Amino acid sequence: MPETEQLGLLGTESPESALPGRRLSELAEQAARCTNDCCGASSMVCEDGSERPAAVTHPDLAGLVSVQLRCGDGPIPAALERGEPVDSADLLRDERWPEYRAVALDAGVRSSVTIPFRRSGLTVTLSLYSFRPGVLQDVPHGPARALGDLATSCMARDRSYRAALTELDQLGTAMRTRPVVDQACGIVMHVLACDADAAFTVLRRISQSTNRKLSEVAAAVVEKRGRGLERELASLSN
Repeated sequence: MPETEQLGLLGTESPESALPGRRLSELAEQAARCTNDCCGASSMVCEDGSERPAAVTHPDLAGLVSVQLRCGDGPIPAALERGEPVDSADLLRDERWPEYRAVALDAGVRSSVTIPFRRSGLTVTLSLYSFRPGVLQDVPHGPARALGDLATSCMARDRSYRAALTELDQLGTAMRTRPVVDQACGIVMHVLACDADAAFTVLRRISQSTNRKLSEVAAAVVEKRGRGLERELASLSN
């Protein structure tokens, strides 16, 4: 079986989708290997937004995923809507999804099944394909389902871990920049004869109007000790 392809955003991969992409690749590859009469598999993270990391075990299967995203019709959208497995025992006779059916038959795929998994707000789909009709009906009750459950739990855990790291990084940045922001507020308070809240509001307005980070604005004010900024600070305080 060919090595699994990570599709990223069905064409590109961002740093944010890289780790889910690896998890999806492992899931698709392992599910295909443990399923009798399976010719390949695809897996995808299905969330609102632009990024939908995905993986397929063969390049020919990428079209089966992309056509469903493009037209919004097929076993993946159906499984997501119902929250349960959706299969097609024989695509030669199944007329439910014309565009998906055409792409599948062109790739030689006669049957498919898609299983949705949900964990902690994360939704993943696993689709398996076969060149033979009527051989995948038992997949939702077999080892592929257990693999999907495990992979989805791991991806949900990964996402929570990344979110925690991001929060810690932001907290660390805030703690490092707090002294210079406080110092800049003191300078603005002296120049404008205002209180701390008003001084912070002025710094924030400068940050927004110049598209600079608040810490950068504060550092500039501290460096100049407020000199030459009196007019600008006064205009922003009104």
